[in-house]
Amino acid sequence: MRRERRSGGWPMKSPEDEMAFLQDTRPSREPFLNAPPTVLCLIGLLLATHAVRVFLPGNLPDDMLLEYSLTPARYAAALAQGMPPQGVFGLLVPLVTYIFLHADFAHVGINSLWLLVFGPIVARRLGTLRFLLFFLLCGIAAALLHLAVYWGSPMQVVGASGAVSGLMAAGMRILYGRLYGGADELAPIFSKPILGFSAVWVIANVVTGILRIGVSDDLTLIAWVAHLGGFFAGLFLIGRIGRPVGMEPYRPG
Repeated sequence: MRRERRSGGWPMKSPEDEMAFLQDTRPSREPFLNAPPTVLCLIGLLLATHAVRVFLPGNLPDDMLLEYSLTPARYAAALAQGMPPQGVFGLLVPLVTYIFLHADFAHVGINSLWLLVFGPIVARRLGTLRFLLFFLLCGIAAALLHLAVYWGSPMQVVGASGAVSGLMAAGMRILYGRLYGGADELAPIFSKPILGFSAVWVIANVVTGILRIGVSDDLTLIAWVAHLGGFFAGLFLIGRIGRPVGMEPYRPG
């Protein structure tokens, strides 16, 4: 398959090439799994963080969860009783660190798999730094919506699924934009494919929430509200910071 190059040196790929598992089945020298190094490194970081935590001695694994997971009750207490000893910094840190914590290897494995599926198409469009920023912003948006809905809840939330949901939304806009609009286009938010996919994602997560799937006595693995927060953050943010690598910004006049 012949590939053109943009001015920034990034190869132009067909929509199928953009997803890690959707590769051309014809003979090729390229590997079956063709994910950008940024995505693979991020997956490695998720796996390494979990491995380090679970193999810490004594009560340190649980202490790390308690300190760095997202716990709405911590924020409600800070508002009612004053700032914790760590101050504002102690409240801001969990908005990021909860993304990299997981309950078990199955949990981190599933999130890593979804990151491998939806991360490449976004990483190729944004480049390394913007991709990592986008990932973190979607995770933070997911956390903020969860805090707003479950304000004061003592249940801890961990996992990268909110951030990955944002990548999923962005990936769908990029993929359908390339299929129907052109190599560098994004599918409109109110286009039929995006509305349809969004509706399915919302329904699936609402059902998950009603049935309390992935919720234990003190830990939330599948935070359906966080999924929606990350998804809609990604859906809108990709339109704001999603100019492809190598494309010159538009200057009217």
